[in-house]
Amino acid sequence: MALGERGGWDKSESRYCGVETEYDEDVPSLLSSNLNSGGFDFVVAPLMDPNYRPSLVEETSSESRALPFAGSDLILSPSQWSSHVVGKISSWIDLDSEDDTLRRDSEITLKQEIAWATHLSIQACLLPSPKGTRCANYARCVNQILQGLSNMQLWLRIPLVKADDESMGENLDDLNDSWELWNSFRLLCEHHSQLSVALDVLSTLPSVNSIGRWLGESVRAAIVHTDCFLTNAKGYPCLSRRHQKIITGLFNHSVQVVLSGKPLHHLPGASSPVSHVDNNVNDMQRHPLRLYLDYVGYLYQKMEPLSEQERVELGYRDFLQAPLQPLMDNLEAQTYETFEKDSVKYIQYQRAICKALLDRVCDEDASTITTVLMVVGAGRGPLVRAALQAAEETGRKLKVYAVEKNPNAVVTLHSLVKLEGWENIVSIVSCDMRCWNAPEEADILVSELLGSFGDNELSPECLDGAQRFLKQDGISIPSSYTSFIQPITASKLYNDVKSHKDLVHFETAYVVKLHNIAKLSPSQPVFTFTHPNYSSNKSNQRYKKLLFEIPSDTGSAMVHGFAGYFDATLYKDVHLGIEPSMPTPNMFSWFAIFFPLRQPVCVRAGSPLEVHFWRCCGPTKVWYEWCVSSPTPSPIHNSNGRSYWVGL
Repeated sequence: MALGERGGWDKSESRYCGVETEYDEDVPSLLSSNLNSGGFDFVVAPLMDPNYRPSLVEETSSESRALPFAGSDLILSPSQWSSHVVGKISSWIDLDSEDDTLRRDSEITLKQEIAWATHLSIQACLLPSPKGTRCANYARCVNQILQGLSNMQLWLRIPLVKADDESMGENLDDLNDSWELWNSFRLLCEHHSQLSVALDVLSTLPSVNSIGRWLGESVRAAIVHTDCFLTNAKGYPCLSRRHQKIITGLFNHSVQVVLSGKPLHHLPGASSPVSHVDNNVNDMQRHPLRLYLDYVGYLYQKMEPLSEQERVELGYRDFLQAPLQPLMDNLEAQTYETFEKDSVKYIQYQRAICKALLDRVCDEDASTITTVLMVVGAGRGPLVRAALQAAEETGRKLKVYAVEKNPNAVVTLHSLVKLEGWENIVSIVSCDMRCWNAPEEADILVSELLGSFGDNELSPECLDGAQRFLKQDGISIPSSYTSFIQPITASKLYNDVKSHKDLVHFETAYVVKLHNIAKLSPSQPVFTFTHPNYSSNKSNQRYKKLLFEIPSDTGSAMVHGFAGYFDATLYKDVHLGIEPSMPTPNMFSWFAIFFPLRQPVCVRAGSPLEVHFWRCCGPTKVWYEWCVSSPTPSPIHNSNGRSYWVGL
């Protein structure tokens, strides 16, 4: 029984809640009591008798070598094993023990249990947390196993702890940040995509920044212990506001919750905060953790429903897309249609054009002066429409040139002009704006050539080419735009790029709807372009060095790459952009851009991250190069545009 629905959206794995159980030979009864009666969706159950040790098995005969620790695989159907059981690897194993016998037993047992789980078609196994800060042999064995796994996920259990001055507990020796434990383990396992994290959420929590790091890691489950729960005024279990925020944040990242521990709240005869239970079921027969499950379901259901825009963007979350090549390629009708649906963008353009028209022509001259406006890169006409609506709104006379190089879009433009009766106002020009010889100069130049990184679709080069037919006192909309970057943890994106197993993909910038990421530091400006540009030393090449400081309470963090954004000034105070601190609300034309690193860089607490970005220009192409110089130097990515470039 799932947790419920969130505003009609129930595609997330987070709807499903599991329970951690003890070893039970009678697995069908275990499932029945926890799933059918308890309302849970799956169990995290040991696959092996906890008393089994390979060294205790007599090896006097071949028969004794048969696995003695598991029952028949026939007690459940393959679909039940796959859907309802997460295997829990024996918690006693210690592959880095000083005791040779324990270490050998641990290695044999780990491999036996994973092999058995694979045979059962189990989708995931929970690995116990390393016993101390040294985990090289444990990681070596897990890495060996990962090389032969097909689809199974391995969840490494890691406590959500980062102490400042306090000790974290005996089981982690004196390590004061459990993220370090995870980072050490996954580096030893080469960032394997099938190795994930199961976070143990405890009663005490680290800082918000420290927790935020995990949102960019491959967290698949959150194990919430019953001792995390407080008691509300009516005697029911509840969570503190900070715990609630963590759980709902994890829900948003498709992390499944697993409840663990003994019941600490006993309310015979009482109903739950959110009832998922048949009223005919006697409260005394209910699962001992049912009150906790009901509260988790309550948290899930009370979350804000996804907006229509978020529902549309669901399929694009963390999906790598190649950036557009607007000069080399002609856009397809579907691409135009997606852009044209973004009414917010065109409302902003209309506002900018209105202000420009009012500044250009005073009220006394409104009936006599005709403003010449050129839309360069007119597409299928949304900016033409916005300009004419602005003219109507301001009562100004307008003459429009719609310049478009895509012959297919020009066909649509001709149909639009005829349909709307704009023949006497709009002139269609089928030509590249850089090659067109305009019959007259423009008062206002309007374009929508901006990419996710501002200049990455060659707006500077295009507008520099079109600037020759703009009057000396003419207005460009947009008048300027700035790119921004920020370092991010993005384990999924990194593994998706890594899966291609080549250099080219690590040196390509991708358009991505960023979701499962951790933003490690506020974004900083990179390159700015202003139009019109009458500088005597005109060059669109740029270089910027940036220094990022990660908050000290965050702890160490892994940088997988950089998120890129832009903010544009259309005209005066009319802005348009996706930079996180000042995005245009409800606009969906642009996703962020992602610049990956070939080798992720671990930044220690208090260490600055020094980053270098170049915008390079050649006779036929424009490209970016980037690198990290501190704390650990990285190679310069995309040298000479060898992997990724935008054609002129």
